Amino acid sequence: MEGIRTVLVLGPHTDDGEFGCGGAMAKFIEEGKEVFYVTFSIAEESVPEGMPRDILLQEVQKAAKALGIAEGHLINFRYRVRHFPQFRQDILEDLVRLRKQINPDLVFLPSNDDVHQDHQTIYHEGLRAFKFTRILGYEMPWNNLTITTNAFVMLEERHLAKKIAAIQCYESQVNAGRRYANE
Repeated sequence: MEGIRTVLVLGPHTDDGEFGCGGAMAKFIEEGKEVFYVTFSIAEESVPEGMPRDILLQEVQKAAKALGIAEGHLINFRYRVRHFPQFRQDILEDLVRLRKQINPDLVFLPSNDDVHQDHQTIYHEGLRAFKFTRILGYEMPWNNLTITTNAFVMLEERHLAKKIAAIQCYESQVNAGRRYANE
């Protein structure tokens, strides 16, 4: 991709960015591009019983390291999982601040076909905040009604290996039997 120096990945929840475009993040980092990863919820209300409430924060930090995301380039907000629509304006204001601070050349956000309410909020507010920036949506089959892929980032096996290593950092999700987090 020509002219890309700074990439911003918007993940509604921890692990969404890794599942949606973890391989692309690894590739862009390898190419020397500056990659920022922003999550909007650590989903404390969805943590499996017996786990620390901040386990997903710990796991996203490990996953970011596995992908090679630079120190300070992981940003985590604390919006309540499944309640993003009621915080739409606050999220938009956070995104506008990020646009001014980071000034990305490329933004990844959830696909417009993603039916999860939190993902839809990040999609719509991301479009508003970054309407003059190149935007690509990432797809997650378990959340999408349809798959309408219009662009691909060509990856090598090593990029996929980093994506898998990042996803494996989410032991709380694998051990909770999340069918999308198994091998």
